Amino acid sequence: MKEFSAEAQVLHTPYNRPDAYHALSMPVYHSAAYEFETAEQMEDAFCGRTPDHVYSRITNPTVQYFEDRVRTMTGAFSVTALNSGMAAITNAFMTIARAGGNIVTSSHLFGNTYSFLLFTLADFGVEIRFCDLTNPEEVRAHIDENTCALFLEVITNPQLEVADLTLLSELTKAARIPLIADTTIVPFNVFKAKDFGVDIEIVSSTKYISGGATGVGGLLIDYGTFDWAASKLLPRFSGPFGKAAFTTRLRKEIHRNMGAYMTPQAAYMQTLGLETLTLRFEKQASTCLQLAGMLQQVSAIRCVNYTGLPTSPFYEISLKQFGPYPGAMLTFDLESREACFAFLNKLKLIHRATNLFDNKSLAIHPASTIYGTFTEEQRKEMDVYPTTIRLSVGLESADDLYTDIIQALEK
Repeated sequence: MKEFSAEAQVLHTPYNRPDAYHALSMPVYHSAAYEFETAEQMEDAFCGRTPDHVYSRITNPTVQYFEDRVRTMTGAFSVTALNSGMAAITNAFMTIARAGGNIVTSSHLFGNTYSFLLFTLADFGVEIRFCDLTNPEEVRAHIDENTCALFLEVITNPQLEVADLTLLSELTKAARIPLIADTTIVPFNVFKAKDFGVDIEIVSSTKYISGGATGVGGLLIDYGTFDWAASKLLPRFSGPFGKAAFTTRLRKEIHRNMGAYMTPQAAYMQTLGLETLTLRFEKQASTCLQLAGMLQQVSAIRCVNYTGLPTSPFYEISLKQFGPYPGAMLTFDLESREACFAFLNKLKLIHRATNLFDNKSLAIHPASTIYGTFTEEQRKEMDVYPTTIRLSVGLESADDLYTDIIQALEK
């Protein structure tokens, strides 16, 4: 079906096996185990010589179909669906990181990602090297022979910083290390990570893909562009499996040992979400840009941050990498923490809640919630300020959201 658009292809991705009743929606296979006709067939399946399903902690037909649809949309070498975005991050780094190795990244990261890297991985002997990823020379100085990967968020949450992925890709290729990117803020129907040199893409499918926050999930997308045979990262796998080394270790060892595979219920709902992803994103992101411009005119708001605005210091690189609609999240600053709390408490339409890219708009004060357990010094290092409100724009109109924000700002 390559002559058709990606949107058409994802709607018509065929099942791995025909459904007995010719159902147009993949059934939800609520089954833990699968029966075999012979002991020989069972042996072949368990040893990986056939693609048959053996146990739903490892693979499941409904989840596999979701993975197949994502692979159709992205052109990826492989896709692995996990039970949250943090599970995807955890599985990615448990696949490539090792004691004595280091990961080069930015301090501008989502709170739990920062915590996982700095605290959890550190206990396993992995060094985390924070640097300014918008400064190529600084990045180059932090990479050495023990670097396992360069990792970043393509638009940081909530700082809304954008690094030049082409430059970072050139650095990682020269150093023979993979470029791993969390692309959750801009979905893969818009942002083509492979075109900018990303080797491994991490997505919280809880966000845009789930279609109204119907379930939690995560994706690891391997583009097969990194030659693991040329690195020291996966010695047991890079020799025999080459470019497939990451996926082979992930699927045959890490994710099955850690037990974080996606559930069939979540996969079913997120498969449905894929079908309307483009429509919802276009509405949410265009509304976000319109609303950001409107909020710039409000005197009670000190500043508005959205990389689709010409006033953003990252506007040009954002336009190059993501186009005119770089996601459906913006931030704005008020005069104080107290003003932020008063604003949130007066909202009538916008919900006070975490998560991103629900069909409903959501507002949160990151410093006191997502980053609430960090010290003040740590929050300063991450550029998370007590005056910032994060807004995830849903499917409401810009006028309705603006009306709610204005009434909530009134003293």
